[in-house]
Amino acid sequence: MDLRHLKSFLVVAEELNIGRAAVRLHISQPPLTRQIQQLEESLGAPLLVRYNRGVELTEAGRLLVEEARAILSLAEQAAERTHMAAQGKLGRIDVGIFGSGIFGVVPKILLAFREAYPSVNLVMHNLTKREQIEALRQRRLTVGFNRLVPADGDIASEVILTEGLYLAVNRKESVAKKKEISWSEIGRYPLVLFPSGSRPSFIDWVLDVCRQDGFRPEVVQEVGDAVTAVALVASGFGVCVVPESATRMTLPGVVYRPLKRNPPPRVDLSCLYRAGDDSPILRAFLDVARRFRAP
Repeated sequence: MDLRHLKSFLVVAEELNIGRAAVRLHISQPPLTRQIQQLEESLGAPLLVRYNRGVELTEAGRLLVEEARAILSLAEQAAERTHMAAQGKLGRIDVGIFGSGIFGVVPKILLAFREAYPSVNLVMHNLTKREQIEALRQRRLTVGFNRLVPADGDIASEVILTEGLYLAVNRKESVAKKKEISWSEIGRYPLVLFPSGSRPSFIDWVLDVCRQDGFRPEVVQEVGDAVTAVALVASGFGVCVVPESATRMTLPGVVYRPLKRNPPPRVDLSCLYRAGDDSPILRAFLDVARRFRAP
């Protein structure tokens, strides 16, 4: 069934006159008549009763009017949705997130994308770095966010920002009275570290900086995420090194103090995705994410 023939039939059905319908369609009468005849042949049913002054719809013709309108409406919707999908404005995007990353710029990126592309179904997955990389390779994720992403041929990464580091301390500790704390002072307190999942991770990065500064901290606990780590600080377990984004967590009895070191301690937040993925939705997402990239 030719959609062009259906459109012509609907105009004839509205005008009930081949001549007037041909004028509306900007064609001559003979080709219009042939279109209707071809449509009748393809359906195996007469659609019009022809008279000298015009035409009338048969029972089959009246039924086809409603069906044709529905078919053409669906066809227009399909064309529009296909066009939107080609522009990254329709479909689904699966985004990998992680513990402390959800406190900073990542939610702003996700909100900006949702506002710019409201017809895209945005699905978030809380995964470790190793899980994100594996999910990207298996095409279960479109894009992820994480820190200290290792170089890998099939996984591309872009640094969105680098964050300063803070020490989460219990307000009862004397060190909480300081405006800033030198990195070397970490060695004087029991240390809570995160995340304890796939390694190497932020834990190893913190320990490596400590080694560079000539001391080994007393690690009393390794936990899975920043929320648990800061909750332990609130309970008096020890202190915890956190990225600046995590300082947005407000727990009773916990304060955050910037860490001082030369060079200043900073950690990256990166966006990772499959190398070579040129899908419209990923391109649209990266365009939004790059607006938040630090200069």
